[in-house]
Amino acid sequence: MLTLRSAFAPYPHTRALLEGRVTSGALAFDFETVEPITQAFRRMVRTGDFDLCEIALTTLAQAHFHGKGLTALPVVVMRGFHHAALMCPLDSPLRGPQDLRGKRVGVRAYSQTTGVWLRGIMMDEYGIDHREITWVTSEDAHVQEYRDPPNVERIAPGQDLRAMLLAGTIDAGIALVGIDTTKIRPVIANPIEAASAWYRKVGAYPVNHVICVKTALLDANPGLAEALFRLFQDSKAAADGPSMEEQFRPLIGGDPLPYGLEANRAGIDICIRYAFEQGFIPRAYRAEDLFAAL
Repeated sequence: MLTLRSAFAPYPHTRALLEGRVTSGALAFDFETVEPITQAFRRMVRTGDFDLCEIALTTLAQAHFHGKGLTALPVVVMRGFHHAALMCPLDSPLRGPQDLRGKRVGVRAYSQTTGVWLRGIMMDEYGIDHREITWVTSEDAHVQEYRDPPNVERIAPGQDLRAMLLAGTIDAGIALVGIDTTKIRPVIANPIEAASAWYRKVGAYPVNHVICVKTALLDANPGLAEALFRLFQDSKAAADGPSMEEQFRPLIGGDPLPYGLEANRAGIDICIRYAFEQGFIPRAYRAEDLFAAL
């Protein structure tokens, strides 16, 4: 029996595995609850605390570049469309992304995958270069070796990006969790419609978080990747409620949370291209460079 130290969030599609309703005769799991789950990503790439861990796609790509010995499974546990995550105060003069040139935008970390997606979309769809904006952050990258570029600022201890946005100290923010939604509005007008049009144009369903495993464990245990993939599939089949991705079923016209490399290749490839274009990795890796072959 191989026991894997594991950390991933209790989504409806992972809960059956976390709760032991889906099991394996050859694998056992030593689960640790980490809140927020992003702190598990940091521990995985800095101190290797887990054998099996949820991880952001940008963090995975950076970990690959810096030789952290991690391989992903084609199990996407969190994804979504991000146009609505770019927000500003209700009374902001911003009329759209084009007005962000020369402005200050807050985001938890410059390398946060939602920010990577939005910067790429702003460049592709609105012609806004990420270097034309000052990015104001509260954290560094999970991968310690990465250094933020000159147009990234770190707030002082005790400051809060949400308060800064409402006070007008920053002009916009990305995915600022816990902010009073009655006091903000999306920078991109009609974000649901804009995301739908973007999806119909590029055919990519954005990927944010996947599951990764220590590469050494996969090398030492042939068939482990396949066994884990089946367990996550079984857990999704036993989901005890709809995932937050279910809202996108009418748009994508199928499974809102597909597993497997081919089902996710477009979303992986675009995110990795954006990560390369924004300077997080030295080249746009192939999905096969990062994910286990199943």
